[in-house]
Amino acid sequence: MIEIFLPDSSSKSFEKAPTGLELAQSIGQRLAQDAVGIKIKGQSEIQDLRLTLNNNDRVEIITLKSPEANEVIRHSAAHVMAQAVQKLWPEVKVTIGPVIENGFYYDFDSKITFSEDDFEKIESEMQKIISANISLTRQEWPIDQAIQTFSKMNETYKVEIIEGLKNDGNTVVSIYHQGDWFDLCRGPHVQSTGQIKAFKLLSVAGAYWRGNEKNPMLQRIYATAFKDKKELQDYLYQIEEAKKRDHRKLGKELDLFYFHPWAPGSPFFTGKGAIIYTELQTYLRQLYFKYGYQEVITPQIFDTELFKTSGHYENYKENMYFLNIDEREFSSKPMNCPSHCLLYQTQKHSYRELPWRIADFGRLHRYERAGTMHGLTRVRTFCQDDAHIFCRLDQLLAEIKGFMSLLKEVYQTLGMDEFNVYLSTRPEKRMGSDQVWDQSEGSLKQALEALNIPYTVNAGDGAFYGPKLDIMFVDALKRPWQLGTLQVDYNLPEAFKLTYTGEDNLDHRPVMLHRAILGSLERFIGVYLEHTAGHLPAWLSPVQAVLLNVTDRVNEYCHELESQLRALGIRVEFDQRNEKLNYKIRQAQLLKIPYMIVIGDQELEKREVTIRLRSGENMNNVPIDSAIQLIMSDIKNKNMKPNFQQEVSH
Repeated sequence: MIEIFLPDSSSKSFEKAPTGLELAQSIGQRLAQDAVGIKIKGQSEIQDLRLTLNNNDRVEIITLKSPEANEVIRHSAAHVMAQAVQKLWPEVKVTIGPVIENGFYYDFDSKITFSEDDFEKIESEMQKIISANISLTRQEWPIDQAIQTFSKMNETYKVEIIEGLKNDGNTVVSIYHQGDWFDLCRGPHVQSTGQIKAFKLLSVAGAYWRGNEKNPMLQRIYATAFKDKKELQDYLYQIEEAKKRDHRKLGKELDLFYFHPWAPGSPFFTGKGAIIYTELQTYLRQLYFKYGYQEVITPQIFDTELFKTSGHYENYKENMYFLNIDEREFSSKPMNCPSHCLLYQTQKHSYRELPWRIADFGRLHRYERAGTMHGLTRVRTFCQDDAHIFCRLDQLLAEIKGFMSLLKEVYQTLGMDEFNVYLSTRPEKRMGSDQVWDQSEGSLKQALEALNIPYTVNAGDGAFYGPKLDIMFVDALKRPWQLGTLQVDYNLPEAFKLTYTGEDNLDHRPVMLHRAILGSLERFIGVYLEHTAGHLPAWLSPVQAVLLNVTDRVNEYCHELESQLRALGIRVEFDQRNEKLNYKIRQAQLLKIPYMIVIGDQELEKREVTIRLRSGENMNNVPIDSAIQLIMSDIKNKNMKPNFQQEVSH
């Protein structure tokens, strides 16, 4: 007798081992109709419904309503797309079609150059396959049979894949049939094509076979699929909104930063962009004083002996830049931590002096492959709001608590309300013993639990010298971005033989914490521009206010007001172009300027102004002193939006 357990600990008994689908059918016909996959306790991946279960398996059935259903649906939608393409163009060869985040793609070898003009034709053919509600069946073929079959079909890429599986010791492969069309795949797949409820082709691009530029160039069609049309519509809206918010587009429109082919991956910040950059640094410096940090400045180029000691030379060399000076090998620093260890060594430290917190806005350089660079979010030269804390083991909990307090204060000020914490554990390539890693990971885990901070374990994604907390900010479009981080490091203090004199008058090894709140300033600015759609809070805006004259008769008054605002530190411009007021208002809105101060003859006579926000709201007949008070208050308090609710004295 075979017994299968369900998530509620109830069980089902079978005379022979059932498949996942047979388990669903034994529970109810409706459940069986909606089932698309199964999850077996102890296995992270979704399994195919056709899989035979083992005695005492604990099984969760994935249905069309389950959050995980989209993964299975996309696997099958990729097959539907490939079948449709080959139905329309039989000479096209298929390669691979994996599921990716938020969708899937399929790579084709085709003499026909696909374009988005072909999407309607492909989608129409896909819909025919889906409407036919074709059953998907799974077979296991002997590997030689599979090679022979795909060879006869001239599917050379499939043959190459199967031969690779054979070399790895596999004797059978799984084949999924979709009517008279079939494909090599390990699954999982839906029961029938009718379970694919919503799909959309998105874009087409070139891609080398197996990602190797020496191999043939293929055509990759990107697409997505969801378990219902509403989810698809929401996602398509998100894509369009993301295009509007693309920080590269906003950077050009707002004149914030540029790139040049002579300096790949190295942004040029304009006068306006540099204001955002320096305002963020100024704000963080204020908080450093509040939270007990000292700011330091360290060199950019070091003899590589530093990085051999720190472990970067062995574990991070492929990401570093090297040069020879006076017959010695040097490198620009990819991180500040080794130089901070040298700084720690310059003095003796007592247990009374710890924790010692130092911050550094030093410029860093890391090699990124040309194909991976992306605007400000992936660059080769950048600056972090980087800091290191050297502390005693008994101070660790308090320092992690202090880090989270600082992070929450910064994120709250910036309107970044939603974020998640991940505990990233030891990577495969690392320095230090397993005992040290056990201690480091245990310290972080205990601190998180003591502080009652919810977290998710991200196995294998720690730094090579220690485990870390990764702060994943969720932006306005619900996209996660890794920004802040806290890393617990026992290895670098050991490598540099760092010590402090304890209460027992003996030498002890400090714990080193690596931390950043925003992460790279370049990356943060790119993410934040997209989060806010370029509508920066007034304190960060390059131009905080613009004066708009209705007639030339008020120009002198506008110049006086401009001087007055500048004297108060407000970044103001006077748009005195000979254009209509509505045109100038529209231009100011496109530049995302928080305050438009409109002055006409009536305002001149009464020494008042009309304030217009970029959102379109107006406040009329505001005494000039009150208007200045309102703007100054918004900037000083770092309000996310101009506050018209304040009392304005008349």
